[in-house]
Amino acid sequence: MKVISNSRNENIKRINEIYKVLKDNDFGYLIEENTFFKKFPFLRNRRTKKDETFLDETAPIRIRKVLEQLGPAYIKLGQMLSTRPDLVGIEIANELQKLRDNTPVTPFNEMKELIEEELGTPLDEIFTNIDETPLGSASIGQVYKAELKSTGQEVAIKVQKPNSREIIESDVKIMKFLAERIDKYISATRTYNLPAIISEFERSIFKELNYLEEMMNLQNLSYNFRSISYIKIPDVYLDYCSEKVITMELIKGVVVTDLIKRDYPNIDKKKIASYGVKSYFKQIMIDGFFHADPHPGNLIVTEDRKLCYIDVGMMGILNEDFKEDLAELILLLISGNTNNIINQLIYMDIISPSQNTPELRADVDDLMNLYYGAELRNMDGAIEDLLNAMIKNNIILPKEFVMIGRGITLIEDTGRKLDPNFNAATELKELSRQIITNKYKPKRLSKVGMNYLLQVEHLAKDLPDTLRNTASKLEEGDFEVKLKHEEISQLTNQLSVALIISSLIIGSSLAIMGGAGPKLFGISAIGLIGFVFSAVLGIFLIIEYMIERDDIK
Repeated sequence: MKVISNSRNENIKRINEIYKVLKDNDFGYLIEENTFFKKFPFLRNRRTKKDETFLDETAPIRIRKVLEQLGPAYIKLGQMLSTRPDLVGIEIANELQKLRDNTPVTPFNEMKELIEEELGTPLDEIFTNIDETPLGSASIGQVYKAELKSTGQEVAIKVQKPNSREIIESDVKIMKFLAERIDKYISATRTYNLPAIISEFERSIFKELNYLEEMMNLQNLSYNFRSISYIKIPDVYLDYCSEKVITMELIKGVVVTDLIKRDYPNIDKKKIASYGVKSYFKQIMIDGFFHADPHPGNLIVTEDRKLCYIDVGMMGILNEDFKEDLAELILLLISGNTNNIINQLIYMDIISPSQNTPELRADVDDLMNLYYGAELRNMDGAIEDLLNAMIKNNIILPKEFVMIGRGITLIEDTGRKLDPNFNAATELKELSRQIITNKYKPKRLSKVGMNYLLQVEHLAKDLPDTLRNTASKLEEGDFEVKLKHEEISQLTNQLSVALIISSLIIGSSLAIMGGAGPKLFGISAIGLIGFVFSAVLGIFLIIEYMIERDDIK
């Protein structure tokens, strides 16, 4: 890979800086022993003895220090990795949660110039009473308090620091360059798959750099909670937003981090704990759109005692099928059957059949033995323990599944700190049951049936072209395919019956949903008869298949 930059010398200078930080933290070996870098000027005649302990028990702390010293892009990388213990290991992920952002505050006059450039209007024509001291400052942005000139509404203006994108783009290119070389030449690092880590980071950081993404996330989250009175999502002022500036309602209240440490008058900690778990499980299990990092610092109790979510730059998204599969997995966890849990994980493509090892099964067995017979209120943490069991067996997990596990762990941990008798498992179980019940309602079945019917229609349309293409390839090829007519006939008959059964199920679902015809026990008799007839045909098809299989034997 070629490093792309305005100046080759700038790239070499930056790699030299990275090398010095690595060397100061006993990671110089990663560069010095890499044959690719021997031609770099700063490495000539600079050879050190290989350190066999460069990945010892102090490595997590040293990795954190390296990232802190290398600046904004690397701090963001560390924050991302702190949520992916399956990629870097539990010890490193936990240490990276302690990352401190020591990036200096950018002077207000520079930020003012950027805001005016982004919004295309002088600042004093939009805002008044701007506090030039930022409410908060992070690696790529700062937040200021102000008032809208038109209404007097207090707002928070989140502004991206000048040149943040350019700096991060340059650093990400160098990260990819270094990751590929280190992975190629240093075998001890291959466990971590550095190129894959940097690729995932590249995708996430550039989404985060576009503040319009966060603006849309706030709007979607607000819509999802429109009927929930105890949850507050900041309003967004669309006219004063851009890729680098977002203007939102200023939320006043108590950050949950502070609420954990002390009591506040008129704030019921038990209620706040309940609001947190109910709202977060709703995001995951009902909406399929959830906050990726619900730690206490991103939760505020407002002055009217509502719970507010902030910092929604990164959100997780789940489709309908995954939500239903997740609900089934949760109920299986509660029931405590290892075999069913493993099968569900395979079905969900969380693990592959080859990863279903005796070691993994033993770890899940231990987990089930730990929780077997326990009261539901003592099962908080079961999902985190399942994640850790898979991580222990070196399984790289889907990003969304890790985000769910981490989010639930954070919300459970916050709940327990606010209320010693807090119980998240009951709420999760009830939501899961509700989802599974809805899955088999006629309306849902008819929707699934309609999707299946469309797939059959598409297959029927594509089949002639597929057969024509196959025939052409057979004519051009130098091979012969022999088919037994009897077996083809049997297969055709079975396929015909299967299609009839599918059509009956779809039609019956629609009949029940629409309440067509006379009723039997309050349900459409036409639909019931259709389901019964489908079942009879299905049994006939199974018996015929078993007889044919015995004949073959």
